[in-house]
Amino acid sequence: MPRQPAKVLERGDLRRLLKATETTRYPARNRVLVLLSFRAGLRACEMAGLTWPMVLGPSQKFTGHLAITMGIAKGGRSRNVPLSADLLGALRRLHRLEGDPVTGAVVRSERGTHMTARSVVNWFHDTYDRLGMAGCSSHSGRRTFITRAARLLPKTNGSLRDVQELAGHSALSTTERYIQGDRAVQRQLVSLL
Repeated sequence: MPRQPAKVLERGDLRRLLKATETTRYPARNRVLVLLSFRAGLRACEMAGLTWPMVLGPSQKFTGHLAITMGIAKGGRSRNVPLSADLLGALRRLHRLEGDPVTGAVVRSERGTHMTARSVVNWFHDTYDRLGMAGCSSHSGRRTFITRAARLLPKTNGSLRDVQELAGHSALSTTERYIQGDRAVQRQLVSLL
């Protein structure tokens, strides 16, 4: 039986997930994890490998984007992902709480080192399980990010190529597989024909 793709979440689900981070042992770090997934579309390996220079840039100030380098990107496809206001705020708060570091991991383990990609996957699995959110995985945020970005294209005059670049996919067909259709919208489209 083929594996089901990660579930795309609704806004209320994301709010619930963010609320759940507030009662965890590392609320600031965990909020950043959730927002890196849902607002920047990062993979678990990219979240685990993200360092402060990729967020701060050479000036050691927040640049307004994440510089996903070849070393952490799948397939070595580096890219810049603009920071949403809520992700930027969460990163600034974490940065301040961590003592304004200029090097090292953004998402750290209890031992103060980089979380591994497996640890990120496990954190999301445990969190979704605790919240009873079946069908969700560490890829749900990425899939939600890509689906929402694709649905917002008409408002921005963008193209699927823009979503492909944000996702770091080498082929547009890969990006298309991430986008979940909407039955209500499909019915509305057909009714307009």
